[in-house]
Amino acid sequence: MAKLAGQLVEALDGLLGVPVPLRVQAWDGSVAGPPGAPTVVLRNRRALRRLLWQPGELGLARSYVAGDLEVGPGSDLYDVLSVVGRFAERPEIRTLDLGPGDVLGAKGRRVLAAALRAGALGPEPAPPREEVRKAAGRLHSRSRDRAAISHHYDVGNDFYGLVLGPSMVYSCAYWTPGAKSLEAAQEAKLDLICRKLGLRPGMRLLDVGCGWGSLLLHAARRYGVTAVGVSISAEQVALARTRVEEAGLAARVEIRLQDYRETADGPFDAISSVGMAEHVGSEQYRVYAEGLYRLLAPGGRLLNHQIARRPNHPGERYHASPFIDRYVFPDGELSPVGSTVARLEEAGFEVRDVESLREHYGLTLREWVANLEAHWTEAVRLVGRGRARVWRLYMAASALAFEQNRIGINQVLAVRSTEEGAAGLPPTREEWLLRPAAGTPQPAVGVPAAGPAGPDLGDRPSVR
Repeated sequence: MAKLAGQLVEALDGLLGVPVPLRVQAWDGSVAGPPGAPTVVLRNRRALRRLLWQPGELGLARSYVAGDLEVGPGSDLYDVLSVVGRFAERPEIRTLDLGPGDVLGAKGRRVLAAALRAGALGPEPAPPREEVRKAAGRLHSRSRDRAAISHHYDVGNDFYGLVLGPSMVYSCAYWTPGAKSLEAAQEAKLDLICRKLGLRPGMRLLDVGCGWGSLLLHAARRYGVTAVGVSISAEQVALARTRVEEAGLAARVEIRLQDYRETADGPFDAISSVGMAEHVGSEQYRVYAEGLYRLLAPGGRLLNHQIARRPNHPGERYHASPFIDRYVFPDGELSPVGSTVARLEEAGFEVRDVESLREHYGLTLREWVANLEAHWTEAVRLVGRGRARVWRLYMAASALAFEQNRIGINQVLAVRSTEEGAAGLPPTREEWLLRPAAGTPQPAVGVPAAGPAGPDLGDRPSVR
């Protein structure tokens, strides 16, 4: 037993065919692995048993969520995840698809022998209760989508308030030079969307997947629009409605508990979809894009803010992260930005601008992780230790994925051109990012004031 960690590391290196870039501390106190590497701690035999039954990401995630696996003393979660992320991208590891059968085969004999000596063999442990069971029904049917959204978003508005802060914005912030805090960066993002959409008083805005209503409130207060927000999260809708009432904007902002496929009261002058399209799925994306096209008035603009994955390597199939699928975003799907642009154009849109905010999302996620860690005791009280650990793991891993260019985030601005082909945009990007000349609101916090606004060459009557 005194050499258990060494036996495990040696066996794991043999199974994978390459050395594992982590130090391992076993429950007997023994430590082995590359000197100076981050350390993970197997706290008990159950941790090893989980990894035997589910070698790879899912087994590691289950062990961490259950508390059977910890980050070692002197190591940092970001360091561990960074090393694991880069290791997983190695060609010989990326194409490796291990299962229990591989552990039972010739390469896994040393792993089994070490586990046998450690007394770790046995039935597969039950997954942590935070792991979602796949909902019944057809993928991305309305009922199954409601169940998936509820799993992620209906965990308690108080918990989200701890993580997101006062802005209650659950999407990538925009870190302008003037944005010195998360709240300022989120307000800068909201304002950037409003300017890209060319919002002006009297226009009608639809926000698809409106969250807790922050974009709608910003657009109504600062740009004078009337707005509709739709979400299928009951808890989001309840709080969004309360915030609208408290802001005195109930006459101009409507929040609906409604699937985007059920929204039929267009036309709208502008449509925003921020952090929602990842839930749509490849089979439904054409329905999503064509539905938004029908709801948008000719000459109107769509702002689609969506996480993107890297294209597949030649010959490889796309597989969603098992941890993300089982614990975070059930049935979520990521597409390369090129595929998103193509699908929007196939629906009739003309794509006019694509802006990557990849580095901005890394910074945002690190702020959310810091918020969670600063309020850890309260977070555990609200949602339980297992779910709090899910969120810490998922947000830290996502921050690194953005920073290391394994995933990205893009704002795609598209228009529904008129029958004559007019897009309704000024001729240069600098001009359409200026605030409107008439009724210019006060600059948002953290947003540099625009220079003198020239004529709004995109002016047209509102559908209202």
